Amino acid sequence: MTDAPGWWGQIFNFTDYGQLVVLLQNSILAGALLGVVGGLIGVFVMSRDMAFAVHGISELSFAGASAGLLLGVGVVEGSIVGSLIAALLIGVLGSRARERNSITAVLMPFGLGLGILCLALYPGRSANKFGLLTGQIVAIDTPQIGALLTISVIVLVGLLVVWRPLTFASLDADVAAARGVPTRSLSIVFMLLLGLAVAVSVQIVGALLVLSILVTPAAAALKVSSSPLKVPLLSVLFAVVSMVGGIMLALGGSVPISPYVTTISFLIYVVCRLIAWGRKRRGVSGRMPVVAHPALGAAVETRAAGEPVSAGVAAAAAETRTGVDAV
Repeated sequence: MTDAPGWWGQIFNFTDYGQLVVLLQNSILAGALLGVVGGLIGVFVMSRDMAFAVHGISELSFAGASAGLLLGVGVVEGSIVGSLIAALLIGVLGSRARERNSITAVLMPFGLGLGILCLALYPGRSANKFGLLTGQIVAIDTPQIGALLTISVIVLVGLLVVWRPLTFASLDADVAAARGVPTRSLSIVFMLLLGLAVAVSVQIVGALLVLSILVTPAAAALKVSSSPLKVPLLSVLFAVVSMVGGIMLALGGSVPISPYVTTISFLIYVVCRLIAWGRKRRGVSGRMPVVAHPALGAAVETRAAGEPVSAGVAAAAAETRTGVDAV
């Protein structure tokens, strides 16, 4: 019979827990910052229907990280290169949803196969190989933490710069283009930011479970709110809770961090879905269009009144134009 206390102790073991928390403060900080990045960029991933693309980028990120490990040039650097190549390919060649899905489906098995090849040729410890798939933030060193923090800040600053026009383009690309928004350039910029976010996430939760940070929190937030302010805030909150909670639990066990992060993220989504179901049962209005900035609030209001989304976008375009010019 399986020794239940034995495997339970591997999952939850809080001996010397206080000392571990002090030693890994930088890891906890990096996890919290990644939660902010994942929560914010996840709103656009959902509004642009790019969850599948995230998975495709993560496979190329895994391939790049594996190549970096094999060649000795650094896992973080290799992961970034792989992510950016995938993001550019998907952004440039997959301008339409069908094309994007096709490109992603082609890149995924190639990236996974290339990554497995590099890991098979790597003569080092198996723990390093396993960590690329399942995450290893507890084991990464100070230089890697610094690189993750730097990349996270770059992604956050980039998102803030393009937030308003990107929101406009995500809501209705045709109307945005008609109003002078450079939708094609914005799409490529967003893909590059997404590539960097994926590269950071791979270091934390591994290549196989990136969706738990870049998709699930935003999907959960959209189940309980349609507010242009609340959705990003809730998404960030859910992502940070998943990340920090996962790291804190991983400190007390001998298993990788990813099961903790993904479980917390999944439970949050289930709770939000139950809340949405309860509201629907009571006759409360459910999900509304994805809007991520107050400048586009008119789009939500006009749709609630029965008008087409494009009418709302056009009404909000004048206010959004300032943000477009800034970009």
